[in-house]
Amino acid sequence: MRTGFLMTGLLLLAAPAQAADAPPRSTYVTMVLQAFAAKVECPGTDLVYQDLVQKAQQMHLPDGTTEKVRKAIAWMHTGGKMGEKQDDDLMAEVAVATQATDMDQRRLGMPGWCEAQKTNLAGLIRSKGG
Repeated sequence: MRTGFLMTGLLLLAAPAQAADAPPRSTYVTMVLQAFAAKVECPGTDLVYQDLVQKAQQMHLPDGTTEKVRKAIAWMHTGGKMGEKQDDDLMAEVAVATQATDMDQRRLGMPGWCEAQKTNLAGLIRSKGG
C-alpha cells in the first residue's frame, strides 16, 4: 500500500506544473480515448467531434488539442497505419489512458463499462440518432 502512495507522490512531483484551475491534458486524453472506445465497443453509441473540441476549450487546452489526441490514438491503436505519431508526452498519455481503459473494461465487463460511460462521458457520447 505504501509503495502505491510513494509511486503516486513521485509521479505527481515529476509531472509538469499545471494551472491550478485547469485539469491536466491527460484527463482530457482519457476522456477522448474512452469516448472513441465507447463509439466502437458499445452498441448504439456515437460521439460528435465538435463536442470533444468544445470540452477541450472548456478545459482551457490549446487549440488543436483534440486533433492531436485523435491522431495519437489512431496511430497507437492501428500500429501506425492511421493517424500520426505525436510528441512523446502525448503518446505516453495515450498509452496510460489505454491501459486504464483496458483494466476498467476487464474489471466491469463490456456491458458494465458501456453503461458506466453513459454517465462518465455525458455530453461527449450519445445514443446514435439522438
